[in-house]
Amino acid sequence: VFLPGAGWVGLDPTSGLFAGEGHIPLAAVPEPGSASPVFGYSDPAESKFGFRMEVKRFQESPRVTKPYTDPTWERVLKIGKDLDTRCKKNDIRVSIGGEPTFISDTSRQDPQWNTLAIGKEKLELGETLLTRLRNKFSPGSLVQVTQGKWYPGEPLPRWSLNVFWRKDEEPLWKNEGLFSSSSEKDEKDLDKDLKSSESFGELVCKTLGISPKHMVPLYEDGFYYLWKEGQLPEWKDPKSEDFNSEDFSFETLERKKVLSLVDRDFKLKKAIAIPLQFNYTKSEWESSEWKYKRERLYLIPGDSPAGFRLPFSSISENFRPNAVLTDLSKSKKLRTRKDIDSILTKRSSKEPKFFSESKDLPIRTTLVIEPRLGSIHVFLPPIEGLEPWLDLISSLEFASEKAGIQIVLEGYEPPSDSRLGLFRITPDPGVLEVNLHPSSNFKELEEKTRILYEEAKDLGLSAEKFLIDGRHTGTGGGNHITVGAMSPEDSPFLRRPDLLRSLVSYWQHHPSLSYLFSGLFIGPTSQAPRLDEGRDEILYEYELASSQLDKIKEPNPWLVDRLFRNLLVDLTGNTHRAEISIDKLYPPSGSRLGLVELRGFEMPPHYKMSVVQQLLVLSLLCKFWEKPYVKPPIHWGTELHDRFLLPHFVWNDFKDVLRDLKDHGFAFGEEEFLPFFEFRFPVYGKTQREEVFLELRMALEPWNVLGEESSSFGTSRSVDSALERLQVKVEGWSDRYLLSCNGYQVPLRSTGRKGEAVSGIRFKAWNPVFTLHPNLPVHTPLVFDVWDTWSSRPLGGCRYYVSHPGGRAYDTFPVNSYEAESRRISRFLADGHSALDGSEPKRLKQTNGYTMDLRWIE
Repeated sequence: VFLPGAGWVGLDPTSGLFAGEGHIPLAAVPEPGSASPVFGYSDPAESKFGFRMEVKRFQESPRVTKPYTDPTWERVLKIGKDLDTRCKKNDIRVSIGGEPTFISDTSRQDPQWNTLAIGKEKLELGETLLTRLRNKFSPGSLVQVTQGKWYPGEPLPRWSLNVFWRKDEEPLWKNEGLFSSSSEKDEKDLDKDLKSSESFGELVCKTLGISPKHMVPLYEDGFYYLWKEGQLPEWKDPKSEDFNSEDFSFETLERKKVLSLVDRDFKLKKAIAIPLQFNYTKSEWESSEWKYKRERLYLIPGDSPAGFRLPFSSISENFRPNAVLTDLSKSKKLRTRKDIDSILTKRSSKEPKFFSESKDLPIRTTLVIEPRLGSIHVFLPPIEGLEPWLDLISSLEFASEKAGIQIVLEGYEPPSDSRLGLFRITPDPGVLEVNLHPSSNFKELEEKTRILYEEAKDLGLSAEKFLIDGRHTGTGGGNHITVGAMSPEDSPFLRRPDLLRSLVSYWQHHPSLSYLFSGLFIGPTSQAPRLDEGRDEILYEYELASSQLDKIKEPNPWLVDRLFRNLLVDLTGNTHRAEISIDKLYPPSGSRLGLVELRGFEMPPHYKMSVVQQLLVLSLLCKFWEKPYVKPPIHWGTELHDRFLLPHFVWNDFKDVLRDLKDHGFAFGEEEFLPFFEFRFPVYGKTQREEVFLELRMALEPWNVLGEESSSFGTSRSVDSALERLQVKVEGWSDRYLLSCNGYQVPLRSTGRKGEAVSGIRFKAWNPVFTLHPNLPVHTPLVFDVWDTWSSRPLGGCRYYVSHPGGRAYDTFPVNSYEAESRRISRFLADGHSALDGSEPKRLKQTNGYTMDLRWIE
């Protein structure tokens, strides 16, 4: 159909979509009847008539839906197999893991898949995905729901769904039917649940060998909530139609808490507490009596599990100290599950022990059993050693099976131990994050990644996202790659400190490794800034620190951390928010895991692309292990954010990386990484004017962080996303022609190939409320003209819009890649160039470098 202002637009009435890549034009006629595939006359006759139509791609261009052909993928698998052989030969005990992120494919508009961290659908999908992955990766494992991250401004902490298992293949938890879902369910009978909790608690005490008399009932402070309810403003009835059940504001949560007590007729009994501590000298569990002034023990007001709200200040000022384990010897073999079960059976048959009041201080660590959200939750206390923790978990399963009830495990995680495996699913703003356990070889890596993507897709989770204008991006949550070893002492970065220097130096020398796989938000204020972004002086300090590695005779694990810890940081000194983060390598405090995290990787939309990403990192590490990369840093200066944000120069630099790898026996080809190039730098449009070919392609643009502003949550800093950048590339070019953008000459740079040149165009695409230079106008649409200097006339050109040319405002995000492509196509028009009033394009005064900044137009 012809739309005024938009031109001819292809429509698919059957599917309700704009015509895109998946629609193939077969005929162009004035009347639909003239395009019938079969027409003519026939008489009744004995004849057979058949019709066959076959559609084939005449060109297999790189795309994320099918990134690789079968021969290319076979080559990738062969490189991975050869890499495993080389790592084994060189004794490189390396492991690799990641943090893939997904979004819902069916509710892209929902705030929980755009800005919010928590949501009902996110928890339900997370639990289902966890169950599927658990059955694939770790049968016989245990599921625990723990408290996740809690950032300022969030009324509740985020949750974390964790799966633990024993690496010796012994079952950690046998009966799968004893686990209950942590999702909210209707509380049918609270009194019955409390009685079940008490009966279950008695069985737990008996299994642990302690008297049930140590069980302490916990109560909610009803008078506090009555007082608090009177301080809250009026709100909507939860039974009303316009009530928002997804409201997580402070006031709403407080009101819900009060109403939950009213619905229970102020039955304040909440949970059962069991003081619990393991005596490593006697190898037995101990408990203690709690003394408190009030008749009852009231929980601290709040919405967290009862285990986090224990009123220890009402019990004692001092408590019995916990054990401090300092044994640095190699971990011994754990007891088999059969041996643990026999110990439990023997212990539960004995008379439980009562620990009367003595000179010893009361025990602080507490096991809490709480009926909540329609399930019985068991809050695990912190345990110092893995063996007692395994004993406690087996005891809980033993008691749960005897009581015939399902439970939800929550509370503190087990102690960090290399004999225990772990993967977890957590919420992040707009995404669901999967923290996969590390892989020790390429075959394992490929299998895990494939299973994860397949299970996520089957649940309606997607690894890709579309912006409102149709641009294709990752989920926005990143896909950080973590490299280390299966145990900290085997970490290649601790065994060979020069490996970290090689990695950081090579990344600094090749900006393509930072920008080819990155997300949209890059630069010094992003979540993964390069070493040299915003801090040129740090290169001097880094060169000095690198030179000291050669003087180290015996590698000390703490020294490699101290040498680079204060250099691999962001502008604020945050060691986590750096492109190459070592805050989990060997920090002064915290977990010393021997890990290096590469945070500059965006979430790829296809599992094969994710595998290739990780294979590239492993290949580079193997190369550096065999031949260290010892080069002084390069001071890129302004060239870093000028030249290397343009697709052409990013790809040229990355081809140097591929040549390096090929020289060292890793036969990567360009075909393996072309899907990344097309994904990060999609083509906006192409046109040809006589012998001149013109292509517009997306480029990268760092976003500036603005000054502080006051908000409802305090002080905030906005990000200025008004600026955009694109690359214009010409072929068949000569001195005869000039290229203009909005009437100004574009400073094209030769690529080294005859007749080919490129340039960047930086322009203001939007005019938000808070932005740099608010008085400057928006520069769109961008109108490009090819000017013939011999005849002093324009040959033609094209136009590029940042939104629909007809002024159409989209209400929703694209539902799939076809709609997204149609929106991108509609923003490029291969006509409508300007006449330039018969005069040559003007020149901008500030045109140094590789990019033309339209903000300097006077």
